[in-house]
Amino acid sequence: MAEAGGEAAGRLRLDKFLWFARVVKTRSAAQALAEQGRLRLNGRVIDRSHAPVGVGDVLSFAVHGKVRVLRVEALPLRRGPPAEARALYTDMPEAGAA
Repeated sequence: MAEAGGEAAGRLRLDKFLWFARVVKTRSAAQALAEQGRLRLNGRVIDRSHAPVGVGDVLSFAVHGKVRVLRVEALPLRRGPPAEARALYTDMPEAGAA
């Protein structure tokens, strides 16, 4: 895979992924979410917005009073329409929700 937009092959900045995948409305909101330490990547607390994300990684975070767990299925090249954005990740049920 060739580098796109200066990103390492097979990886994308966390804030860009969240914004491209339409999980958050703005990139600055994605940066704030990451830098506040409210997000976990593969079970590890993240405190920087430039953490690399790849296919197969699992993101978990609290938003609007509920915990979301997402598995990255593909890396985007752009911020496309909502249907395209939803194909980038799979919503997984919480482990404790059963």
